[in-house]
Amino acid sequence: MNGLDARLLCVRTLIRSIRAKSYSNLALTNALMDADGISPQDGALCRKIFRGTLERMMTLDTCIAAHSKRPPEKLDPEVLCVLRCGMYELLYLHTPESAAVNLWTEAVKKLKKSSASGMVNAVLRGFLRGGRQIPVPEDALAAMTVQYSVPAPLLKVLMQDYDAETVTAFLADAMDAPPIYLRRNPLRASAEQFAGMIAAEPVPGIPFAYQIKRRGETAEVPTVIDGQETVPLDPWRSGLISEAKAMGSAMHVQDLASQLCCLALDPQPGETVLDVCAAPGGKTFSIAELMQNQGHVYAYDLHEKRVGLIRQGAEKLGLTCIKAQTGDARKTDKPQADRILCDVPCSGYGVIRRKPEIRYKSLAEAADLPEIQYAILEASAKALKPGGVLVYSTCTVLKRENEEVVRRFLAAHPEFSPEKPWQELPALAEYGQEMTTLFPQMLGSDGFFIAKMRKG
Repeated sequence: MNGLDARLLCVRTLIRSIRAKSYSNLALTNALMDADGISPQDGALCRKIFRGTLERMMTLDTCIAAHSKRPPEKLDPEVLCVLRCGMYELLYLHTPESAAVNLWTEAVKKLKKSSASGMVNAVLRGFLRGGRQIPVPEDALAAMTVQYSVPAPLLKVLMQDYDAETVTAFLADAMDAPPIYLRRNPLRASAEQFAGMIAAEPVPGIPFAYQIKRRGETAEVPTVIDGQETVPLDPWRSGLISEAKAMGSAMHVQDLASQLCCLALDPQPGETVLDVCAAPGGKTFSIAELMQNQGHVYAYDLHEKRVGLIRQGAEKLGLTCIKAQTGDARKTDKPQADRILCDVPCSGYGVIRRKPEIRYKSLAEAADLPEIQYAILEASAKALKPGGVLVYSTCTVLKRENEEVVRRFLAAHPEFSPEKPWQELPALAEYGQEMTTLFPQMLGSDGFFIAKMRKG
């Protein structure tokens, strides 16, 4: 049946990803790479439904609940995933209605749940007869949980931390495909050379930053670098990148927020810099490039396997000043440094547009993080030379992991004073506060937090 294989691959991958609590982008990329003979069109369809279903699960479950005799949480996982995917396709794609219903009814049979095929058919057709309406609660907060598919506890925290306009814009952005940013390696390619390698536009006012313009859905078969979706594979195959080997040493994929974090650190040639939570290495590479590969960059991670990723990336980019090694960021066994980056473990709520499953994590899972984050700051402070710069950053937007941690640290360490980052860059100066939270609606970056501090 036309398109059935793509839908089966989608739903099976979705089930595995949810059960394993794995990163969805990695799960999907591996599934697509392992799928023999899948066409670019089917791959793009699989990816579209997979990602869209994850992004909108609470919205879809609300629709299912309105037309199913059994609540979603009582359904078999296979049946629930089929219904979610089917609802997503009916709501957001342009597939003919009867074809979509028939394909998902057949899919549940292929998943050895034939007894549920009649129910799947009835729920999807009932949704169509009802005019494909999403039941929206009257309560404003409950309505937002359905509209943006965000659990109420997370939404409440966001609304406590920020105004409604900021939260709404942030969540709306998370429903769209994220932009793809690159960082040009100035040691390997000039702006002119880079322009001949890849169809990417410079980001105004941000040194060495570029954005790839997405093409049609058929080009969006993803690869993964640094644990997130990055450059589509299709452009590499089709000649958009002329010399893959040269390209590999001339750039790395890095969201704008991470590039801005390294610019806030402002490392200089010849200095000693620590990146205490470095893997998989994107910020380490940017730091070394800003230092013109002169000096020493010590990059640490707890796990040797992840340290290996840093070494591989540094070798590819030709960055010889990087020394990657295992190390616990909470320990004080580090060399004295001129600058230190503490990009600490966090809840990750700033990157839900790249990893949509993060939004469904319980807040309780992140309850212990502020203590870990503070311990990393404490240990790092001991390794910083007088006059040195310490940057604390996260990829979350929760103030409990950001401002509150930094304020606690500054209160305990009067020898440190906050500084505004990027004051020498006119395009960024207005965004640089003593504690800066970036949102996608500001510069197009992921949600991110940066605090720059100098030791007296």
